Amino acid sequence: MQHSNWECPKCKNFEYETGQFAATGGGWTKIFDIQNKKFTTVTCTRCRYTEIYKAETSTLGNVFDFFTN
Repeated sequence: MQHSNWECPKCKNFEYETGQFAATGGGWTKIFDIQNKKFTTVTCTRCRYTEIYKAETSTLGNVFDFFTN
């Protein structure tokens, strides 16, 4: 994927891939394995440098995660 506003800070490449992952926070969310922290990644296709951005989470999504874990 190429986007005119993104440039790799390490190798100056303009092509990237995006991805997502979820993680648990602390306290009760960690005990019950509720992945209430969501992140989006942007990875350079040339040097594999990756930036991580915090994504929006929803209460409904957190409840669904709780009952499906």
